[in-house]
Amino acid sequence: MTTQDKIALVTGATRGIGLETVRQLAETGVHVLLAGRDRGKAVDAALKLQSQGLPVEAIGLDVTDADSIASAVQQVEARHGRLDILINNAGILLDDPAQKVSGQSQQTWRKTFDTNVFGVIATTQAFLPLLHKSAAGRIVNVSSILGSNALHSDPASFIYDFKVPAYNVSKSAVNAWTVQLAYELKDSTIKVNTIHPGYVQTDMNGGEGEISVPEGARTSVRLALIDEDGPNGGYYYRDEVLPW
Repeated sequence: MTTQDKIALVTGATRGIGLETVRQLAETGVHVLLAGRDRGKAVDAALKLQSQGLPVEAIGLDVTDADSIASAVQQVEARHGRLDILINNAGILLDDPAQKVSGQSQQTWRKTFDTNVFGVIATTQAFLPLLHKSAAGRIVNVSSILGSNALHSDPASFIYDFKVPAYNVSKSAVNAWTVQLAYELKDSTIKVNTIHPGYVQTDMNGGEGEISVPEGARTSVRLALIDEDGPNGGYYYRDEVLPW
């Protein structure tokens, strides 16, 4: 299957890394569904990319809303009949930096997990039948190096003192979900991996990242386009395997 024959969907894609991931995939010829919680914003973003000659289509999708997910699945099935690439990019960071690990509110934990974990699982479960219709389905879960328990427990690690617990633990859960799903899919043509985009200059961190948004999208794009010899159940930043 060539890239021009592939259908991809990227969640949380109206800005930042998600939008750039859409752009880079579309530049390879992949037909990309730009998914956003606010369909109006998704349409605006898609139109801008379409004006540049890129094969992009807008779709409304709120990963925390079961009806929205079901509607998106129905639209993709009606228009395309299958899905080749699913990139679970949507995510939030709500931790209060003024609070300690034990001081983050239950509301923060619940809202964070609702989007970052349950949203990923619900969206993947809903689209999995369409991914099974692909000759070579690919799932990329956008995690973070902050989900690495190995690095968080190592005093010598550069993330050791960076404790935003609800976000960090949600990304650890995404990593664990990836491992479990990869086991289920190991004998299929679908591959699932989880990635760290890098410390990217985005709205989430107030633009204080170390690398650009285009650089931050590259790991997702690389894992979305792996061939049959590519990995399944891995945790990556660029070509580097990260510790769980």
